[in-house]
Amino acid sequence: MEFGSAGCELLKKEKTLFARLRCLKSAVVAFSGGADSAYLVWAADQVLGERMVAVTALSPSFSAYDREQVAHFVAETKIRHEFIETHEMENASYAANNADRCYHCKAELFDQLKKVQADREFAAIAYGANVDDLCDFRPGHRAAFEHEVVAPLLESGLTKLNIRELSKRAELSTWDRPSSPCLSSRIPYGISVTIESLSRIERAESVLRDFGFRQFRVRFHGGTARLEIAADELPRALQPELAHALVECVRKAGFATVIVDPQGYRQGSLNEQR
Repeated sequence: MEFGSAGCELLKKEKTLFARLRCLKSAVVAFSGGADSAYLVWAADQVLGERMVAVTALSPSFSAYDREQVAHFVAETKIRHEFIETHEMENASYAANNADRCYHCKAELFDQLKKVQADREFAAIAYGANVDDLCDFRPGHRAAFEHEVVAPLLESGLTKLNIRELSKRAELSTWDRPSSPCLSSRIPYGISVTIESLSRIERAESVLRDFGFRQFRVRFHGGTARLEIAADELPRALQPELAHALVECVRKAGFATVIVDPQGYRQGSLNEQR
């Protein structure tokens, strides 16, 4: 495989990442199943082997589909992995769904990972924040700082594009997986997060997936579902016959009104209302 200057710089970043992981000695790695955390888990396994365990948190905001994706990755890579439960829904500050919701979610996650770390007597906890995450509103970073959780991808200067390219070179199936944050991120700030609303969102997104769409969000507005679909897939979604069938199926998931957003998918679009 030939490498230009960009490729050499990319491999230099990966070498920096491996060196950083080696310095950790041992680590619990938060694994959501997305491209970033999957690459971090793979890299940590390459460097630390049995001195690394990947941990995935299960809660009502983590979809069954995402759990299946985690299980698939674990099966194909044979990494050390565990599922645990988190209980952020029991925290009134999380359920209130103010702009700091993600902080309370990550604080609960890191509290639980601290228990795994103590049980294994591992040196560190790591998570998959990268350089691009600094450009968005991410209150979860504060929770990571408070819990002394390290971000090796960020520390190594890796962007989302870098991570996807390195994942592809490592032949990881997650290299092009669309981003998939927790289901609560579909609910506008100020509207309470409930198990019922999360269930409706999950059912509706399953409909879009069954229709063959790949990058999308079902934004929750009470009785209304606003469908954001990636620009390259949006023309298909707007075809009259398919649009009618799609809307009817999403309604059956628990929504009185369904709107296909003509602006398409925008990452973090609900942050526009902060």
